[in-house]
Amino acid sequence: MPTPEERLAEAKQLSGLPPVVAICGSTRFMAEMNEADLRETEAGRIVVKPGCDLNAPHALWSDPDEAAALKIRLDELHRAKIRLADEVLVVGDYIGDSTRAEIAYARSLGRPVRFTHPEVDPGRPPAAPR
Repeated sequence: MPTPEERLAEAKQLSGLPPVVAICGSTRFMAEMNEADLRETEAGRIVVKPGCDLNAPHALWSDPDEAAALKIRLDELHRAKIRLADEVLVVGDYIGDSTRAEIAYARSLGRPVRFTHPEVDPGRPPAAPR
């Protein structure tokens, strides 16, 4: 019996959908994520990315308790976006704990992970001494 992920991959293939890329990274890089969205879309890919920047003021997350609950829901939603994606693009020159967890999750699912700044890849072997 195929797994849900295998059924999703088959359905995407049968429907002729273009590749789906999930953009990950710190929300401090929202402008860079928007630029990556534009470039990936122009290249013919469907893009999913964070839709909320909890560091920017907004009425939806102005209450600290509501913001904490929303953060949990958004993290779950982003993991769903990673499951939906065929690959992940990590944007920015900094990898925090949340992004590191997203990279590990994507790799555990066998998703290829690209980086706008490959030097920050937590799975990259350290540079050889000179």
